[in-house]
Amino acid sequence: QVQVVESGGGMVQPGGSLRLSCTASGFTGDIAAMRWYRQAPGGMRELVAGITTRGVTKDTNYQDSVKGRFTISMDNAKNTVHLEMSSLNSDDSAVYYCCVDTVTVWGTQTNWGQGTQVTVSS
Repeated sequence: QVQVVESGGGMVQPGGSLRLSCTASGFTGDIAAMRWYRQAPGGMRELVAGITTRGVTKDTNYQDSVKGRFTISMDNAKNTVHLEMSSLNSDDSAVYYCCVDTVTVWGTQTNWGQGTQVTVSS
């Protein structure tokens, strides 16, 4: 059974930093992509950042509002993705969800974590 587990959320003051981590386990095949989404109360779930693996190459993409403040990285050996967040503001407060795409000869499977709360408040 595939497990996707996020960690690192919490409360931080405006201008502060947090590091989120997400580890996938129990899957077959290879990880094709790992992504971070977030959902604020009353809002839609939105893509924050993603990283796609293509052999030794990794491609990253970011939502415009977090470019220059957030950095996504991946540790292939540990099946883990990190999201380094800095210069946080109240608009960044949300539940952050990790999403993992794994591929086998039978196709692609997407699995989600349970989410981790990030609160930016003074």
